[in-house]
Amino acid sequence: MTERADSTGSFLRGVRVVEIADELGEYCGKVLAGLGADVIKVEPLGGERTRGYAPFQNDRPHPNRSLHFWHYNFGKRSVVLDLDSDGGRDRFRALARTADVVLDTRHRNYLGDRDLGYEQLRAENSGLVYVRMSPFGDDGPWADYHASDLVHLALGGVMMNCGYDATPTGEYDTPPIAPQMWHAYHIAGEITAIQIIAALIYRDETGIGQKLSNSVHESVSSNTETDMPDWVYSRLPHARQTCRHSFAQATASAEESATANVRVPGIARTKDGRWLLPYSTYLPGFGAPFEKTLGVLRKYGAERDLDNPRFHDPAELQKPDVLRHVQSVIHGMVGGYTYDRDVWKDAQANGLPWAPVRRPEENVGEDHWLSRGTFMDVEYPELGQNFTQIGAKWVSPGLPWRTGPRAPMVGEHTEEVFAALTGIEPSVAPIQIPRSEAVLSRHGKPFALQGVRIVDLSWLLASAGAGRFFTALGAEVIKVEHHSKVDGMRMGAGKVGAGGRAARDAATGPVSTDTGSGLDRSGAFMEINAGKRSVSLNLKSERGRELLTELLRDADMVIEGFSPGTMDRMGFGWERLKEINPRLVYVQQSGMGQIGTYGEMRSFGPTAQAFSGLSDMSGLPEPYAPAGIGYSYLDWFGAYQMALAMMSGLYRQRRTGKGCWIDSSQTEAGLYLTGTAILDYSVNGRQWQRFGNRSPYMPAAPHGAYRTAGDDRWIAIAASTEDHWRALLEVLDTPGWAADEKLLTLELRIQHQDYLDSLIDAATRAYEPFELMDELQRAGVPAGVCQTAEDRYERDPQLRHLNWMVELTQSAIGTWPVKDIPVTFSETPTFIGGILDRHGPSYGEDNDYVYRDLLGLDDTQIAELAEHGVL
Repeated sequence: MTERADSTGSFLRGVRVVEIADELGEYCGKVLAGLGADVIKVEPLGGERTRGYAPFQNDRPHPNRSLHFWHYNFGKRSVVLDLDSDGGRDRFRALARTADVVLDTRHRNYLGDRDLGYEQLRAENSGLVYVRMSPFGDDGPWADYHASDLVHLALGGVMMNCGYDATPTGEYDTPPIAPQMWHAYHIAGEITAIQIIAALIYRDETGIGQKLSNSVHESVSSNTETDMPDWVYSRLPHARQTCRHSFAQATASAEESATANVRVPGIARTKDGRWLLPYSTYLPGFGAPFEKTLGVLRKYGAERDLDNPRFHDPAELQKPDVLRHVQSVIHGMVGGYTYDRDVWKDAQANGLPWAPVRRPEENVGEDHWLSRGTFMDVEYPELGQNFTQIGAKWVSPGLPWRTGPRAPMVGEHTEEVFAALTGIEPSVAPIQIPRSEAVLSRHGKPFALQGVRIVDLSWLLASAGAGRFFTALGAEVIKVEHHSKVDGMRMGAGKVGAGGRAARDAATGPVSTDTGSGLDRSGAFMEINAGKRSVSLNLKSERGRELLTELLRDADMVIEGFSPGTMDRMGFGWERLKEINPRLVYVQQSGMGQIGTYGEMRSFGPTAQAFSGLSDMSGLPEPYAPAGIGYSYLDWFGAYQMALAMMSGLYRQRRTGKGCWIDSSQTEAGLYLTGTAILDYSVNGRQWQRFGNRSPYMPAAPHGAYRTAGDDRWIAIAASTEDHWRALLEVLDTPGWAADEKLLTLELRIQHQDYLDSLIDAATRAYEPFELMDELQRAGVPAGVCQTAEDRYERDPQLRHLNWMVELTQSAIGTWPVKDIPVTFSETPTFIGGILDRHGPSYGEDNDYVYRDLLGLDDTQIAELAEHGVL
């Protein structure tokens, strides 16, 4: 462990990370630096290649003026080493001896060929956590495939969820869309950061380091929302819809399919051509009463015929034609006002989760974000200027995020770092925390977090999804809910029909899922909550709150996803929690965060996406509408961020014995993902503009999704070098393009992308998509089919090789495949079934264990609690 006097991060203070990484790993390193780690970036002579990525300050390319580099390397230090020289290798070894973590995204043989691989480094530093991030994994049929952000979003299924509505006759005349920017590496980086901290916790307790490995492809493939459970459990394919959830395009019931397609409203255009999201959730029981919508319409005199008693009948409001009519009235009202009229504020005041579709920079300067430290002014002393950048991912009183220094210039800290190495040795003496007798996973190895207990008051994906990262590491996660207000995901996607797995596997089309209103039939719920325990407990009752208090006394952590202020109203605010258990880590997740002026806002994932700017960043250039992200991306990413907060709090608790309160928000998670948009506005005064599937910052052309043979089949191609271009022409058998004056250089191809895209699209239509991908990859061209859930689940050979799903048994629905964590551990491998070796819990499945074994109640007492509605 090492100390830096100038570190302003809090949770990982004293941790040293040696990063040798390009765009695959820079986001991961950025997150670790923000948490307080001393991240030392090892760059080659001339600097990392990402210093050449636009945008640049004043649009003048320079290795120290890349806004991409500024954003993704904030708070790091830079050393330059020639690893092909003896002196450079010696210096790297010396640096690695003092490191807690080495983060490596080079080719799998790069460091090993220089005698700097994992085995060589751990021989001199046994507690080292060595982390590999690679496009597809270091072995398997696609291990040598070439990738880019676009290719990963295609192969991982994100693109086939994102885009524009089909024509009235059912054809897609626009391609699937890759959300901007660098999301594949954001997803992989956040997940990997969580696992790195878990490995550090285990290392600190045992002295044992290990090797971690992440596949970007597996990470992205695990990120989509309802399309995978709908396919896995019900064989339902999804269709893209403009700036709203993709939904099953065919079900056993035509009426159900039609209703699903209109249940979630799309964006509404304002008078001046901007957009607003009048959101209402698709989950049963979580939407606002229609009277609230009617109240907003009445305020603007726009209710039209919706005062008719017909529209107050809940059954009537489920009919597709009625839903369309209601939406047309709402859209008409929104279209009567300009964007800055802020109609959404009146809707929010009436309890509706509406949001403006903002550009990222439009959040800068708002009181809410100022109070949370979401943005910060960063000094660039060599320029004599300050620029606004993304700051904190969450608020934790007394535990701030790093606020400086700015990203390093090439090799800025080389002499400083190596001058300070003299006499420093790795320190991995275990912290004396008692560990119970090891429970081995199916892998025959121990869990990293065995003995950790988490009381889980979360619901829905954005908060409930965080706990699965802990069950997979061996923690005991106890989900608390009550039938009076169950987790809405219990009625979510992937319903299992009466025929179960056998009927699904025998089917050749959609499977009937008419199983009534049971609480244990949603595959999506079980996936999100795999490995957890479940207890029923009514927290509205005094006795229920007493029992929760007893649970919290011996817990390491409590997490919740309630509306801000709910815990305070129940008597479990932070001050009370500290009294109950001073070591407790309390993490809450909401749309906007509790602290600040927007704390009372209603929000779901799409609300946060619209507010943060992510929705506007995805789609074809104007005059097209934003395409948005076709699922609740910030529900999954909110879960990642919450898991990161939990792991950070746990790491600090293990080292200091102290608890903490972390107030996390989905919208901040989204703002952190807007890449260089904020910096570009601050530095160059440039507002965000959509680019479709083109590469705005890393020069590449062609760069897009192109039609292939088959119905709605597309391939993503990203050619950023002359070698890529020549190989593409050879595979497509179009040698004449080499002499086309518009296409002679990459610069010319970028200038004539409309022309180029039309040529590519015409040429690829004759090819079977997977055959074309394989040919292009063999020729060295980054390319990937825009895969559906069916493609990933049924046919993807790399995911199968990586064992991305494991079979787990659920008490009510039987045995089903479940996505594991996309990071492997050499010593403490993850297992999504956890210490229970099971799928998600049935409602109240573990009441006996929790109330009898943990809290010491007898059968009579438990029966009385049930009789009085406490359980």
